[in-house]
Amino acid sequence: MESERIVRKRLSDEVSARLRKLIQSGELKAGDEMPSERELMERFGVGRPAVREALFALANKGVIEISHGERARVREITAQSILSQVDLPAKLMLSGSSESLEHLKSARIFFERGLVRVAASRATPDGVAELRRLLQAQRQSLGDAEGFIAADMAFHVAIAEMSGNPIFPAVSRAMLGWLQAYHAEMLIWTGQETYTLEEHAEIAEAIAAADPDRAEQAMTGHLERSRALYALKNQTMTAD
Repeated sequence: MESERIVRKRLSDEVSARLRKLIQSGELKAGDEMPSERELMERFGVGRPAVREALFALANKGVIEISHGERARVREITAQSILSQVDLPAKLMLSGSSESLEHLKSARIFFERGLVRVAASRATPDGVAELRRLLQAQRQSLGDAEGFIAADMAFHVAIAEMSGNPIFPAVSRAMLGWLQAYHAEMLIWTGQETYTLEEHAEIAEAIAAADPDRAEQAMTGHLERSRALYALKNQTMTAD
């Protein structure tokens, strides 16, 4: 007979599981205050340490929000809030592995090729105007690496928002945030800002013309050039 050991759970784990059920069932909704520590202690028959550990565990998972001097509240779960939970681990993974960075760059190209096609087929006059406004903001940020990168990221997120699917801009922001340090470093090293502006202008015009093929070609060329520059930079540093 196979062994089927019963694992004894910590009290805080059990409290955390029961609180999750209250949230999943809808008894506690996004924005609601959590019961007080005393109420939870009485409801579950446990001590204050177990309640506090359970609340902190839920906060660390992004399920609730704890503010000093106030009761914890149930967070509204969005694609953005979920992805923010893996922000630090993702950056640590990239900093420790050049292979992981290349995998992410490939994933981004795959993602944005499809995304720009959707944008070209669904773009509205307001959406196109926003792309052109961001492009102008980027032009005005020449010489300011931080401002230029911020406008660059906003341009790509604006394309994602044209899809009408909130998960796409959330994924776009996450990927761009993880890659931000490498993009800034490349701009300073290569001085390729004018090429980026030209490529962004071509992408914007292809979207405005409702031409998915042209938009995909422009986006692919733009991202592939960026990836090639990073590879060249690595080779140069290795040679030095």
